[in-house]
Amino acid sequence: MAKDVSDRVGKGVERTGPFTTVSGVPIERLYTPEDIADLDYKKELGDPGQPPYTRGIYPTMYRGKHWTMRQFSGFGTAADTNERFHYLLKHGQDGLSVAFHLPTLMGLDSDDPMSEGEVGKCGVAIDSLADMETLFKGLPLDKISTSMTTNAPATILWSMYLVVAEKQGADWKKLRGTIQNDILKEYIAQKTYIFPPRPSMKLIVDTFEFGSRHVPQWNTISISGYHIREAGSTALQELAFTLYDGIEYIEWARRSGLDVDEFAPRLSFFFNAHNDLFEEIAKYRAARKIWYKIMTERFHCKNPRSAILRFHTQTAGCSLTAQQPYNNIVRTAIQAADGTCGPNRSSNAADSRARKRHHEYCGPSRRIVFRRAADARHGERLLGLFRQAGCDGGNGCGNREGIPAARNSRRVVRLSKGDRAQRKDYRGSERIRDG
Repeated sequence: MAKDVSDRVGKGVERTGPFTTVSGVPIERLYTPEDIADLDYKKELGDPGQPPYTRGIYPTMYRGKHWTMRQFSGFGTAADTNERFHYLLKHGQDGLSVAFHLPTLMGLDSDDPMSEGEVGKCGVAIDSLADMETLFKGLPLDKISTSMTTNAPATILWSMYLVVAEKQGADWKKLRGTIQNDILKEYIAQKTYIFPPRPSMKLIVDTFEFGSRHVPQWNTISISGYHIREAGSTALQELAFTLYDGIEYIEWARRSGLDVDEFAPRLSFFFNAHNDLFEEIAKYRAARKIWYKIMTERFHCKNPRSAILRFHTQTAGCSLTAQQPYNNIVRTAIQAADGTCGPNRSSNAADSRARKRHHEYCGPSRRIVFRRAADARHGERLLGLFRQAGCDGGNGCGNREGIPAARNSRRVVRLSKGDRAQRKDYRGSERIRDG
């Protein structure tokens, strides 16, 4: 609790509360050194690049290398999107992020009756290897990184990508990129699953094994909280569900006979960047600290890279509205700053083929002050308190494993103001094991 500062207020009148974060976490009027008097700097924070990686996974962060920028892009035919990819790379983008249309995500061809009205609308139509070759025509796949947002058919689309690279003469060991490949969050939030849990999990474990042996620089999964947040969760619920999904994938891989250090260094994460700057920064920092604890204390990893949580952020689509385009630009800028101060390793905003937004997003963001220090926020006291609430069970938000509690439900619901007051009573959920 912050110390009494009423003598400083004088006759000023404070607005009627509540004063909370976007997720409903109470905010005190003032924070002082007394609020984190018991903070163990080395154990709780550490320098950037040092365990538990709260302040970042590299000692120099953006002073050494900028975060990768990629816009989530895909529409129409493979040729249409190929033209867009060339434009984005020509104008400063570092990598590609492929949006597939709904029929492809559901394993349907464009001429399937169920695809009617959806072809090329919310992504690019990929029905065959020939389409994949057209999509990446003229793009050296061994020189760029590619993110592909696909889950149920991820193994099939990744196989097509590898064949295209092979036809280009590229060495698989030099390929860099990510497949989302996160089926658990599909059951929780997005719902574009095809197969039951058991065979779906086997496919994912198979990609872990194949990738670690043949495509070692590829991230074979992007464990995603983004869609859970878009479905209505709080920041804390997003973090809890995402990290426990990560635990479950590791458990399945270990039961199949894989050693944790064989695949864990290529696990990646994907978080939402929402409007509450400080809450989001604290969420990212809590995620790194908790994951380090999970990997070292629960799974006893020996490779230091296995304990590092690397994550991508995408700005919050649910916070934008077509009727307020200028507000959307401001919100997206704030959300991009969330990730930068996290600090993340890559970020993107939704593309929608709006060329103006490419310059608004990619241009100014690399000139902002956040990139000049290894930890742009320098561990402010407010961030420290939020982080402790997420990591250590403050406000009753944690469980015995130090993982933020998720609502005991298979689905995430949008909370009313009344429900938020009961947030501290939520308990962690158990994950299905074999479907």
